[in-house]
Amino acid sequence: MARKMADCRRFESESNCSLTIIGEEEEVVAAAAAHAVAVHGHAESPELLEGIRGTLEDEADYVPGARTPVPFPG
Repeated sequence: MARKMADCRRFESESNCSLTIIGEEEEVVAAAAAHAVAVHGHAESPELLEGIRGTLEDEADYVPGARTPVPFPG
């Protein structure tokens, strides 16, 4: 099973967050949700988890450096 990645560099944020989380899918979703709530002020909800799960990329797609941020879906 491919490891997954949640990459804050993909999304617009006031802090220009650069955190990237890579691991097994459930670990990444849980860590990314905790980060989204604690750092970005998102409300903890099933919709947040679903949104994060929908934005995950394969670990192999990691590229170092800057990315052009877009709004977080939802």
